[in-house]
Amino acid sequence: MRIRVTPDNMDEALVKAVQTLREGGLVAFPTDTVYGVGALVFNEKAVDRLYLAKVRDPNKAIPVLLSSIRDLHRIAKRVPPAAWQLAGAFWPGALSLVVEKSAHVPDVVTAGGPTVAVRVPDHPLALALIERAGSPLATTSANISGQPASVTADEVEAALGDAVDLILDGGPCPGGVASTVLDLTVTPPRIVRPGPIRWEDLAPLLGL
Repeated sequence: MRIRVTPDNMDEALVKAVQTLREGGLVAFPTDTVYGVGALVFNEKAVDRLYLAKVRDPNKAIPVLLSSIRDLHRIAKRVPPAAWQLAGAFWPGALSLVVEKSAHVPDVVTAGGPTVAVRVPDHPLALALIERAGSPLATTSANISGQPASVTADEVEAALGDAVDLILDGGPCPGGVASTVLDLTVTPPRIVRPGPIRWEDLAPLLGL
């Protein structure tokens, strides 16, 4: 199913999307970077479906989207001071921070690893969806792994089709480039995926 989201039907669309997520479904939606497809982070079966839908390597972890910096403690075992500083400066926005995962985060989300990438997207529809769901979302780009990221609902539909239960069509994504991923679990921190936010933007807050 696909819903074109407008100011007039946003509430109805979000109710349907939250219901889909709570039933273990997958929902695709726009973010500030590219379209994502998400599942409730604490629903292991739904996250398994996410891997299947994307034909994603099960050894490759899935990032997590939050609706607020306040939810970081729900996902991270320990939040280093640098994470709070960077989140305060760049969230909501296109910076994903790799931190130690909480024991509450299912291993399927992190491919059995000890870390997880998290961010708060700068998109009103994405933020409203996560907030209403009452849970962070395990979210990855809405495309088949290895293929170009989707920046429109048409591209999501062409790439994933019926593998996704609901597509929230919120128009083209404004960014078009996946987020910068910064690993804070190593010393010194390092960028593991370049993106819109550059090292030069991050280094002063890291004291580097």
